[in-house]
Amino acid sequence: MPTFRIERINRELLRRISDLIRTRIKDDSLREAVLSEVVCSKDLSHAKVYFRTLTPGSREKVEASLNKTAGVLRSMLGKGMRLRQVPELHFVYDTTEDRAQAIENILDSLGLPGAVGEGEDAGS
Repeated sequence: MPTFRIERINRELLRRISDLIRTRIKDDSLREAVLSEVVCSKDLSHAKVYFRTLTPGSREKVEASLNKTAGVLRSMLGKGMRLRQVPELHFVYDTTEDRAQAIENILDSLGLPGAVGEGEDAGS
């Protein structure tokens, strides 16, 4: 479980990387990227930056563009943050929504009575 300091750094990195992509990076393919979470290692040497895309077919292009600009982003972060070491950025596609949808599809296909939102007890 991450410490309070690492959680705070994760939130700040997410905010700053999103802002840098929106304002300073001129690659149009990155306009499709939506950053969802940053998870730093305990020693702050690496950070996984989870992202989704606005259009499903642009995942590979966006991921390649993000990884291409990772060094530039890290340099910009180093100038704007007071950290001894700015973590190396690794961009990872966030599959959370895809997995949640797959689970919902499985549950729907089972056709079990009393699913959430059905019946008298829902919301009571």
